[in-house]
Amino acid sequence: MTEVNRSVESASPSSPGPAVSFGFNLGKIPDHGEDSDPILRDGPDLALLGVFDGMGGAGGTVYETEDGPRSGAYLAARIARNVVEDRMLDLLVPDWNLNGDAAAEDLRRSMHEALALRLAELKAPPSRLRSKLLRALPTTMAVLGLQRAARDGSAWLGHVFWAGDSRAYVFEPDGARQLTMDDLRDDNDALVNLQRDSVVSNAISADTDFHVNYGRMELQAPFFLLCATDGCFGYLPTPMHFERLVLDALAEASSVDAWSRAVQAAVTAVTGDDAAMAVVSVGADLDDLKRLYAPRAKELELQYTTPIDELSRAVTQAENELTRQRQRQVEETQQLWARYQPGYERYLRTQTSTDADADADAEDESSTPTSGDSGEVATGPDPAPDVTSTPDTADTAADVPSGATT
Repeated sequence: MTEVNRSVESASPSSPGPAVSFGFNLGKIPDHGEDSDPILRDGPDLALLGVFDGMGGAGGTVYETEDGPRSGAYLAARIARNVVEDRMLDLLVPDWNLNGDAAAEDLRRSMHEALALRLAELKAPPSRLRSKLLRALPTTMAVLGLQRAARDGSAWLGHVFWAGDSRAYVFEPDGARQLTMDDLRDDNDALVNLQRDSVVSNAISADTDFHVNYGRMELQAPFFLLCATDGCFGYLPTPMHFERLVLDALAEASSVDAWSRAVQAAVTAVTGDDAAMAVVSVGADLDDLKRLYAPRAKELELQYTTPIDELSRAVTQAENELTRQRQRQVEETQQLWARYQPGYERYLRTQTSTDADADADAEDESSTPTSGDSGEVATGPDPAPDVTSTPDTADTAADVPSGATT
């Protein structure tokens, strides 16, 4: 697990800028997690945060590196992260309106060149597998750049860049808003994406074409920004549960570090993936945030997550009861059949018994030889005829064929 907290230099205006920030990277396998450490930079006029999720399925190829074997997903997330941080620190400056479309193309070209160069350095043999899902050094990205819209003001410009299904959010006192649209093959909303997983349709990589999406929004302080890989939100029942997870951790936090640790613990309890997050608040310190977002946390609990959780528990109980009743049905049906079966099969059993007796009798008879049976085979000489009288000589002669000896 890695925690991040870094800042950029900027002049200090009278209106508060970024005040609270934290980031973390939770790897399921130590030193082999496929999410990179997040980008986290903040100052009075600017903020920059971002997350990168190496795609383990598409980028599962393992390469030999100076640090030992590493997957393409592991390498891609870190290469892209470093490139984007360097480029955005050059592009995102105070008192200059960022050209978002040009910046998106700059990031795309810079990442592709760096990934292609690294792939060539790895000298990996070409894969024999042929699949549209396989990519060399693939990763997702969600990055937020923040500029003050006017000196000493509370208005800010948010610039969001993304590819894949990592997300950027703004949490305002009346609710969380998703700022990125997942690049997925199926055009699903955030709830359906949790219920039916879809294939990423656009991801950063060394060997395929991709694009970097760009969005711009005007924000009014106070608020806080959050970037997260799908390991943070993808294992929860609904988007409302993700918002509540973050706000519940805030409500109980006595410090920024405590808020970070509480979010990490809540994510770890549900996730089945690596998870990285970066958070920056603007216009409010920790105590202000707790006060401002307490009503929203209560609203989420009462109007959204509690009703859903109660229904989920009711469904689970009903399913468990259904399982028990099905088992009971099988067992009691078998018992009742065992009681009913003898009467039901009475004549079948009688007929079966009669047929068995007949077959036995027939078998006994066939095993006892009888005289005159055409199939009998003699085992000794024929017995001498029983002569009780002497026939007349003439009669005898008449009965003997011509040529026979008498």
